Formats: sequence, structure tokens, C-alpha cells
Amino acid sequence: MISFENVAYNYGGGELLSDISLRLAPGSFHFLTGPSGAGKTTFLKLCYAELLPTAGRVTLFDREVRGLARDDVAMTRRRIGVVHQDCQFLDHLPLGDNVALPLTVAGRPGAARDLADLLAWVGLERLTDALPPSLSGGERQRAALARAIIMGPDVILADEPTGNLDWEMSLRLLTLLVELNRMGKTVLVATHDLNLIRQAKSQIPARVLRIAKRRIQLAGADL
Repeated sequence: MISFENVAYNYGGGELLSDISLRLAPGSFHFLTGPSGAGKTTFLKLCYAELLPTAGRVTLFDREVRGLARDDVAMTRRRIGVVHQDCQFLDHLPLGDNVALPLTVAGRPGAARDLADLLAWVGLERLTDALPPSLSGGERQRAALARAIIMGPDVILADEPTGNLDWEMSLRLLTLLVELNRMGKTVLVATHDLNLIRQAKSQIPARVLRIAKRRIQLAGADL
């Protein structure tokens, strides 16, 4: 589904990531850990072709990213939902319109019922008409997840989605991600929170990837 072959990435001041080879299989659940500045966000950007590798090959859905035209990249990204660390919304639009924005941009306005079902699934059905500045941190993250999956992607990438949340809200967000994985979605979560990883591993066969010395290693069963 997503594969890396001897991938490196260089921002210009030396390699941040080097000699990475791995594959995210359909239906897998992975966590990505590592210290701040190690390259977790960069790795995620390589996963959805926001960045191109400076060496090696990244393949998304059996197509190498270097061979994709701009329209092909756009179509590929519709199969990948991304929850950014700092989720951004259009503050003048109500929550429902913000969540449905990917459908609007793609020229596929969704049925109101589908949007209502999605907001109910993330527990935000009563906030459809609320403006983003009025939302709590947990509500914003759940809205960001809803927006990321409204196009029905095959892969969900989340960059520190619980970084600013308390433990109760972190568990609530994790529950949603686990449900998506059980529905067959591939999930990759970048996080510093080892307790969150342990909680997930008690529910599903999640694997842990760790960035160390510019490379990504499979952390194994123990943390």
C-alpha cells in the first residue's frame, strides 16, 4: 500500500532520514516514535507525497511518486486521510461545512445524512453549526479526524493527534482510530505517548516504528 525502498530525505543541511526500507500493509496499524526533530512529520509527508525523497523510491498504491503527474498526486491523496498536529479550520464556516470541505473541493458534495452520521460517530453531532473557535481541543481533533476520513480513504495518517489532549480524550480518539483499523483501514500514528501505544497494543496487533540515527527500526514487542 505504502512502501519505501532505500529512501533518504535531505533538507539541505544533511540527511534527516536515511536508507529507509519498509512497507505499510493493508489493514495494518503502526505507531511512529522518536525524539522531537527526528523526522516523524517528514516521514508522514513522504507517505502522502507532500515531499519527494532525495534518494530511493516511495511507492503509493503500486505507483512510484516520482512518476505521478499533479492530477495523479491529487487523486492519490484522496485515498489518504491526514490528521495534522496543528489542525486548521476556516473559522468563519460552521463545523459541518469544515468537515465536508474535502468533498466540496473534490466536486462531490456529500449527502447531509452521510455528514450527520460521520459527526455522530465522532460525537460531534450537536456541534454541526458551531464555529471552530468555540471548540475544545478534543473536539477539534475529532473534527479533524472526521474531515480526514470523509472521502473514505484507505490509509489514515495522524501526526501527534493526542499531543494537546488529556488522557480521557486521548483514549476517546484512540478508540476511533482502532475502530477504523478494525474496518480494514491502514493507520499510522506518530506519537511521543508510550502509554497510548501500550493501550492500543492491548486491543489490536499494533506495531511500533522508531526513528533512531536517521533510520526507522521496528521496535518489536517491548517498549
